[in-house]
Amino acid sequence: MLVFDHTVLLAMAIIFLGSFVQSAIGFGLAVVAAPLLFLVSPEYVPAPIVMVALFNSLFNAYKYRNNIALGGLKMAIYGRIPGSIMGGILLLYVSSSALSLWLGVMVLLAVLVSFLPVRFEPTPNRMAIAGVFSGFMGTSSSIGGPPMALILQHQDAASLRGNLAAFFVFSSIISLAVQYFIGYLHWDLFIKTLPLLPMGWLGYVVAQIVVKHVSKEWIRISTLVICLVSALTAIIRGLS
Repeated sequence: MLVFDHTVLLAMAIIFLGSFVQSAIGFGLAVVAAPLLFLVSPEYVPAPIVMVALFNSLFNAYKYRNNIALGGLKMAIYGRIPGSIMGGILLLYVSSSALSLWLGVMVLLAVLVSFLPVRFEPTPNRMAIAGVFSGFMGTSSSIGGPPMALILQHQDAASLRGNLAAFFVFSSIISLAVQYFIGYLHWDLFIKTLPLLPMGWLGYVVAQIVVKHVSKEWIRISTLVICLVSALTAIIRGLS
């Protein structure tokens, strides 16, 4: 039975923030939310975040459906499968403190990726490799966006959001399937996730309004600051 205590309310606020970021710039829900939610309750990572990511991605994929090129995502989706299996294997052997450290490192990696001036053309081989890394990171930590964002970052805003959202729909389903088979997804976690879903939707709605009045760069810089703080907090917890 779900009790709406301060922990649940805090988790709802964090999911709202993460969903807002993802809907505004194309990815970032788990990058923002995972380390913070892990501090609230380790049970929120990774499966509940992946469920919210799937929910949020469905809205974004529908909104940008005319900008999605599924053919170009095919190799990345194929790569996501073995990557997710490897991520599931990692989950079977890591402790709570190790997972906290892993989350922090993944977020710092995501921040580093956002500053890279390198331009990668989305060739089939690179998409497949990005899919493998996305699957490994996304299934083990819920943070699977950075590898794909790095490959697709030079697309126009609508195509970036649409293609990332479409990829996250398929990749979230794959990760959840792996997490289910290794025991990281069960009925109690589904119930625990239910209060988070409306906040995922609310973050999406607010982002559609705000992005018209606030520059994408300001949102990006604010997100990076939040990510740095949450990543360092998770790393300190993992090392303590």
